[in-house]
Amino acid sequence: MSTRPRLASGPAKRAVDVYLGWAMVWAWYLLLLAVQCVGLFFTMLGLPGLWLMVIGVAGYAWWTGWDVYVGWPGLVAVTGLAVLAELIEFLSSSSGAKKAGASRRGMIGGIVGAIVGGIFFTGLVPIPILGTILGVCIGAFAGAAVVEMGVRGDAGHAGRVGWGAAKGSFFGIMYKLMVGVVILVVTACVAIPR
Repeated sequence: MSTRPRLASGPAKRAVDVYLGWAMVWAWYLLLLAVQCVGLFFTMLGLPGLWLMVIGVAGYAWWTGWDVYVGWPGLVAVTGLAVLAELIEFLSSSSGAKKAGASRRGMIGGIVGAIVGGIFFTGLVPIPILGTILGVCIGAFAGAAVVEMGVRGDAGHAGRVGWGAAKGSFFGIMYKLMVGVVILVVTACVAIPR
């Protein structure tokens, strides 16, 4: 006599297969939401978390079959949001400096300072999220102010330009985080198994 368990056959086997397939789809959905949350956390750290979120949506769409839960419209929407957020964050320090009356070189100094400050302070300040945000803002301030001081030689004007670059960088980071939350919500709504 065989000790192997008897496997279901016929309609019972199909019911088990459907149940296991449905359970796997929900497991993939929960994994997608976890990837989205990790991506949002990476965004707070100043890392390319929005792109991790986009890759997560693309992987989920591919794994579950295109247009079953997520298709081209959903993927294009989250990619467009990510590109827009990256552009706004990248240009925000120069925009803030420009509003304060910076020259073109001062605006470029704000961008370069934000990048260098973000990299430097992320490793320097032991609080991850705060260190990155603080570094980007301080770097934007220093980059724009130092360059503008070299261009005009007016400390008051250089301080205003630096402050404008720092404010612009801060609001750019906040905008990027808001877009990350929007991507998370859109993904959670669009990708839910039905």
